[in-house]
Amino acid sequence: MRRVALSSLLLSLMTFGGEPLSQKDRDFAMSHMHATRKLFLDSTTDLTPAQWTFKASPEKWSIAECAEHIATSETFLWGLMEKLAASPASKPEDIAKTKDKDAAVVKMVPDRSSKFQAPEPIKPKKLASDPTEYIAKFKAARDEHIAFIEKSDASLRDKVTPHPAMGPLDGYQWALLLSAHTERHVLQIQEVKAAAGFPATVK
Repeated sequence: MRRVALSSLLLSLMTFGGEPLSQKDRDFAMSHMHATRKLFLDSTTDLTPAQWTFKASPEKWSIAECAEHIATSETFLWGLMEKLAASPASKPEDIAKTKDKDAAVVKMVPDRSSKFQAPEPIKPKKLASDPTEYIAKFKAARDEHIAFIEKSDASLRDKVTPHPAMGPLDGYQWALLLSAHTERHVLQIQEVKAAAGFPATVK
């Protein structure tokens, strides 16, 4: 949590001559990030140990693995965005390629009709014996990230780097991607819960 707070504070001081986010962009990103935060927390509330670890098949992830991936990705993807925001402004022709892609990011990233392999650093590795540790890690990081979007004067719209599937994205769109990525894996959690054999809640 301390690392996230310090890095977000440092990033908030970096403007590199660019324009800060508009209030419209701030409001949209914060709303989306709050919404996907709630989706994740609601989807992982009051689960039994058997529900956390249930796998519909050997190659599919459990809810615990989904939660680990979401929590790890929260800091991993934000770290990529931090590095991008700290970089020099991109070429105008590269910035132009990101125009009007905000809606595509929040629509396409959660679409689970297309499947992708998670990069090695964020593949589930059973980093905690208690899956609720992932929830605490996610909450601390997401709250810091929402606060950054709300208050920072950092320039994000003029910094661009490609995403493997989405192509060129600016720093703001990478923040949206982080939030949409949470939604994508909440949908995966819902798939686990809907699978045959998912343990019933003990009453």
